[in-house]
Amino acid sequence: MNTHRVMVLAVDGVLPMDLGIPTQIFNARPNTPYELTVCGDTEETVTTSAGFTLGLTAGLEALADADTIIVPGFEDFRRPPHPRVRAALKLAGRAGIRIASICTGAFAVASAGLLDGRTVTTHWASADDLEELYPRLRVDRNVLYIDNDTILTSAGVTAGIDLCLHLVRKDLGAAVANDIARDIVAAPHRDGGQAQYINRTLPTPQATTLADTREWALLHLEEDLTIPHLADHAGVSPRTLTRLWRQETGVSPHQWLLTARINRARELLETTDLQVEQIAIRCGLGSGANMRARFRDALGITPTSYRRTFQHQAA
Repeated sequence: MNTHRVMVLAVDGVLPMDLGIPTQIFNARPNTPYELTVCGDTEETVTTSAGFTLGLTAGLEALADADTIIVPGFEDFRRPPHPRVRAALKLAGRAGIRIASICTGAFAVASAGLLDGRTVTTHWASADDLEELYPRLRVDRNVLYIDNDTILTSAGVTAGIDLCLHLVRKDLGAAVANDIARDIVAAPHRDGGQAQYINRTLPTPQATTLADTREWALLHLEEDLTIPHLADHAGVSPRTLTRLWRQETGVSPHQWLLTARINRARELLETTDLQVEQIAIRCGLGSGANMRARFRDALGITPTSYRRTFQHQAA
């Protein structure tokens, strides 16, 4: 595999958790081509929002050689980064380098003018500030991340994990992304359109939750998982199941199952030689024709083209 250079841009006041996400996910692994560098302004160190400093391995000049730039969130996001940082990001954007932000990292990308005219996202608590400071963009407050091809933005912390795994999935396929997710004990796939913030209190340990039913559903995707079947497994009424499911995941049971089935189909395309019709049955997508239609809708590609692109990555 050709080397894929990932530059993590740590600006002054960088949030340690946001910084840790890409360094974990894009760290060197036997089955990935990623070469990770943490870079920053001309200083050799950067001070985090927690007050400690960390060493940098490169300066801003490294951004010009990147294949992907990740911009973690930073504390004083209402104040634009140093002009040198903004200029380096602007040059990278003009060169077509893929740039992704985590949380308030969107403010740094916006300060370089790269989000103008785009629909983007950030942490829900910072959305009003982003629109106020940069009125030429629009913030979608109800998603985990947004993929605009070469410019990607995500909400806070765990949404940054979702975004980085999404990048791996685009680069190397679902099997590799799922392996990394298992390694860091993260959800293998949360769709970007899932709600980032649900205004409710967390359930108590004694409260009814559907986590067990979702785990069960993942093991029975080939079955006809109707709302009544899921409700029966959870021991609740169909109406209660639908309500709780959306509360806990941000999407309907139907959309959740469709995403899970497509993701499972992707993994089987990468790791087996099963025919499309066989995979469709194993994933609960019914027929090969339905699976092809669902793939086109979700990924803009046919299953055969997907296999041709990603099957060797899972070896």
